Amino acid sequence: MRHLFTVTSGAIASLILGLPWASAQPLPEETAATPSLILVVGAPGQDEYTEQFSAWAARWRSAAEKAGMAVTGIGPGALREGETSRGNASDRDRLIAALKAQPTEGAELWLVFIGHGTFDGKTARFNLAGPDFTPGELSEWLKTFQRPLAIINCASASGPFVSTLSAPGRVVISATRSGNEQNFARFGEHLSKALVEPEADLDKDGQTSLFEAWLTASRATAEFYRAEGRLATEHPLLDDNGDLQGTSPDWFQGMRAVKKPKSGLVDGTRAHQFHLLPSAQERKLPAALRERRNALELELVGLREQKGTFANEDEYYTQLEKLLVELAELYEQAGK
Repeated sequence: MRHLFTVTSGAIASLILGLPWASAQPLPEETAATPSLILVVGAPGQDEYTEQFSAWAARWRSAAEKAGMAVTGIGPGALREGETSRGNASDRDRLIAALKAQPTEGAELWLVFIGHGTFDGKTARFNLAGPDFTPGELSEWLKTFQRPLAIINCASASGPFVSTLSAPGRVVISATRSGNEQNFARFGEHLSKALVEPEADLDKDGQTSLFEAWLTASRATAEFYRAEGRLATEHPLLDDNGDLQGTSPDWFQGMRAVKKPKSGLVDGTRAHQFHLLPSAQERKLPAALRERRNALELELVGLREQKGTFANEDEYYTQLEKLLVELAELYEQAGK
């Protein structure tokens, strides 16, 4: 059985709003059967960044292809060796076309942006080769998507992407906590490494979740600035409960949340269910059972957070037992 309570999370917004993955029913026929990755590398600006961004993107592509994911690369640094972009379309147009080509329901879609960002005091932008795009535009392009989304912006000035793109059913990660952190962001390098490093598997279940990779990369980023004696110019955020806020990695000790926002919602639980390289056990789990398992885990965490609100403790344990029994039956069914 998976580690159900490794993350102390707040009352998950999805339990109230109803996430698209919370149904145990099979997905409609015209959906994505397997997870997909759209990998975007923006304009490097200087030669030193060209090599770095390409190396980060190569790690993502290698891991995703090893996992059997369909990978779409946009930008020279995101393409396979010897591959070139076809036609005269801009990378912005290619991104729009790639999103339109994706099924709006089904397995996870990962969007990874590697490069630089800008902020003019009002609007953040991700810098592409050619016209850039804003978080508001990306939000509009994703408006029809019902499948689980992981949106990961490794660029400088990426903080505003969290508040704009936050929604139930999504994991949103940024390299910075605001648009004003505009210096080159190193978080993307550490994240690309953490996804495939055994040490990043913090709960030792044989796979590294996006939450674990984010924690590991965030701490490695902070350690870089400490070791160099520099003032940190990037502070990563993660949002996966749809509250528009995002959470800082220093709110966690290990994987356990030690702080709570005023809203009572702590991020991390849903991101802990995203795996770029799932374990063999995870891959064997049928899609419908995995969806139900994920929904049950979210309910368990939400119930745990609400324990103090029960007038009768027996009622709490009755509900807890019901969820645990269903989860045990699910794993028994998966093992047959």
